[in-house]
Amino acid sequence: MTDKVVILVTAGKLTEAKRIAWQLVDAKLAACVNILPRVQSIYRWQGKVADEKEFLILIKSRRDVFSELRAAVLKLHSYTTPEIVCLPIVDGLPDYLQWVGDSVKQAQT
Repeated sequence: MTDKVVILVTAGKLTEAKRIAWQLVDAKLAACVNILPRVQSIYRWQGKVADEKEFLILIKSRRDVFSELRAAVLKLHSYTTPEIVCLPIVDGLPDYLQWVGDSVKQAQT
């Protein structure tokens, strides 16, 4: 197990996804952010089943800055309850994982 993580976030508009991505990378909360276009999301919200097109944001970061990253996403996001899911990176290419670690700022203590 590494200290690196992938965080999943969805957004309703490309402009919002890009704004979140740019801010996270600029603040050194993320090493890299990928935006996948037009995923189809089917979910239950407020007692009804919704069927929406969204953008999936894949954020590569470190576990120790997740709480700060989550707070930043909440501040930037238009959804009342946005998807923010943190998944561990169990293993990967050592050079890539090193780059992720080096690209993210040190956690605030």
